[in-house]
Amino acid sequence: MRSVTPLIAVLRAAALVVLVVAVAACSRNGAGATGVGNLGPGGGAPGSQQEFLVSVGDRVFFETDSSNLTPTAMTTLDKQAQWLNRYTNYRIMIEGHADERGTREYNIALGARRASIVVNYLTSKGVDARRLSSKSFGKERPVAICNDISCWSQNRRAVTVVQ
Repeated sequence: MRSVTPLIAVLRAAALVVLVVAVAACSRNGAGATGVGNLGPGGGAPGSQQEFLVSVGDRVFFETDSSNLTPTAMTTLDKQAQWLNRYTNYRIMIEGHADERGTREYNIALGARRASIVVNYLTSKGVDARRLSSKSFGKERPVAICNDISCWSQNRRAVTVVQ
């Protein structure tokens, strides 16, 4: 068992680094950035998928066993709706995800509820419902893999994919 403990410590450290990098990337608002040419403050051209990803943020997170939007999630979705209403040439797929706990069937349903609540929120903010679709991946596409809250919290999400 002692040989497993260092491996777990390394995996936890790696997961923490990934989390810090992801949070930093999502929280960038371009302050202090020097745009080049027609690049936006986030590094992508205005209206590009890169701008959406970096400047707006493509995901919201949920509490355990919940499809309720948190205040932080609503703030992100407000920014998404504003961007999507400005750039109407994209179709949008909302992907619902869950952490590894629970059965496959339960997590598919939970991911579907999460995706649906995001679709409903975006349409309530004026995004044309004909542009939106959703799909649940349940626990099948984790972004972090470990048996710990640090990973589970990253996997309880809905991702807005600009197509």
